[in-house]
Amino acid sequence: MDKLSVMNAFRRIVERGSFARAAEDLGVSPALLSREVKLLEESLGAVLLARTTRSMSLTEAGQLYYDEATGILEGVSQMETRIRDGAGAVRGHLKVNASSSFGQTVIAPVLPKFLDTYPDLRFSLSMDDRVVDMVEGGFDVSIRIRAAMPDSALVARKLGTVRQQVFAAPSYLDRVGSLHSPQDIPNHRIIGFLLADHLAAWTLHGQSETVTLDLDPTIRVGNSLVLRDLLISGQGIGTLPDFVSKDAVARGELVRVLPDWELPAPEIFAVTSSRLGMDKKVTAFLDHLRIIMHP
Repeated sequence: MDKLSVMNAFRRIVERGSFARAAEDLGVSPALLSREVKLLEESLGAVLLARTTRSMSLTEAGQLYYDEATGILEGVSQMETRIRDGAGAVRGHLKVNASSSFGQTVIAPVLPKFLDTYPDLRFSLSMDDRVVDMVEGGFDVSIRIRAAMPDSALVARKLGTVRQQVFAAPSYLDRVGSLHSPQDIPNHRIIGFLLADHLAAWTLHGQSETVTLDLDPTIRVGNSLVLRDLLISGQGIGTLPDFVSKDAVARGELVRVLPDWELPAPEIFAVTSSRLGMDKKVTAFLDHLRIIMHP
């Protein structure tokens, strides 16, 4: 027995003063309503409606049930209204998860403007280079960079595409010499990203061919920003996503190695746990990121 449904039906019967009129309002048969009330009375061990062929009236138990059921139903309605209103406003607590590199280089610089735009919003940013359990962590949205998202109960929305290229510092290239083809790469000191799919195998795409290289990185780190800084200091060559490399390239601290070649481009996904749609605070945050990423 669906208690809320039965409470609603009973209230409608009392307020309409008729099983037939209540049944018409609810789109069911009078016989069904009569059967539901009978089952309700049996479950409570009390008569709620005194019925004759011509009239119907509430018993004392029926009046008590009607009053309490009305309060419960109105409370549920108010709660649902508050939740719907909250879902339509940019307020509450937004909890975001992202990798350290994306969080520091992309999210952090735009946070002040976002928070100024939505002053009623509480905000938490957790940065972790490993994939976290969104449900266990209580996150509203997680930013993940992957070639593809596996099928799961999570919902992934594409925000953009990352260019993944090979870099080194001018000081390193001045010391060891330039690279002329992908086949030169294994002869150099490689700095690898521990969590990357391409840690020990780089697949490089050129204009007309693709080359896969099996590598054994001399240095392995679990953070793209540390990898970038090692490259800047002239420790070797390595791959970086464009959102990590662009500022160092603009300052002349890094240069592209083999500029006609690059690795497969992973996608940036915003992952949420609900298929019912995003609330306003999540939508506002992702819209803000899209504007920054696609000015």
